[in-house]
Amino acid sequence: MDLILSIESSCDDSSIALTDINSLKVIKHLKLSQEKEHKKYGGVVPELASRLHAAALPKLLEKFKPYFKDIRAVAVTTEPGLSVSLHEGVIMAKAISSFLEIPIISVNHLKGHIYSTFIEKKATTPLLALLLSGGHTQIIKVNSYKDMEVLATTMDDSVGEAYDKVAKMLNLGYPGGPIIEKIAKKGDENRFNFPIPLQNSPKIAFSLSGLKNAVRLKIEELGGPNMSEQDKSDIAASFQKAILKHLLQKSKKIFQKEKIKDFVIVGGVAANRYINEGFKRLCKEFGKNMHQVKLEYTSDNAAMIGRWGVEAYKNKEFSKLEEIIPKATKKVSIGRL
Repeated sequence: MDLILSIESSCDDSSIALTDINSLKVIKHLKLSQEKEHKKYGGVVPELASRLHAAALPKLLEKFKPYFKDIRAVAVTTEPGLSVSLHEGVIMAKAISSFLEIPIISVNHLKGHIYSTFIEKKATTPLLALLLSGGHTQIIKVNSYKDMEVLATTMDDSVGEAYDKVAKMLNLGYPGGPIIEKIAKKGDENRFNFPIPLQNSPKIAFSLSGLKNAVRLKIEELGGPNMSEQDKSDIAASFQKAILKHLLQKSKKIFQKEKIKDFVIVGGVAANRYINEGFKRLCKEFGKNMHQVKLEYTSDNAAMIGRWGVEAYKNKEFSKLEEIIPKATKKVSIGRL
């Protein structure tokens, strides 16, 4: 076998995977979440994340030693993310590259998310991708593995951040996305008429800060986090409805301009069924083919890093060890990835 070993440590998930370069099959994929450790703080603590990666990654790597003779390259996330977390993955990747005398591949985390669409299958490009995660809300035009253009991005919070912050306001815990989606199913999405961000603006961009503030004011009006469970469910449902409307309105403007037939939602929020159903309806309206990322690959994982790494390997896109430096950029401005 000819394998790529991939490492992901951009935030709070330690993950290592092996991908077959020829068949694209994921041979092995292991992941350790730090969710339990960060939960009591209501969000990710960078220094704690770094220490946990330092402990988890070597333990995971032990389980990959039987495959070392078949590894042809190592791919590692170098941006964007928490610098102290990225650093742990980069250190390991450099050590493996030197020890096995194999090339090293620098991977942009966002490109990895996009290529989660193509885990264990050939890539379909051009493609429109809606990236929804804890740090990013973007629509990206994917011309090839190397050529990606950001068509729209958030002006402030990401969708994932908004979910987390609303959950915190409601005293529901962390991470907020799954919790908000769960209690929203019991709520009345029409009870509160939250504002749709940029609804009357021609700007093709996303903004969540105003909506988040409107939710905060409503929570205070109803008595804060000690309000009734039904109030919380109604707020969650109404908030989620406003999020979906905002995403659909801005995505529709791009669908009207771009004739690309393939579309996908990637990132942690891609697991949200309510948002997925809304976009299925939009894709049907515009005759687009909506791809689905397997649930296990929507959140941060090394398999997606390995999948993009396969494309880089086949095109001999390698880096020098001294060029592999963690870059702690959180958001990417409109331009090219």
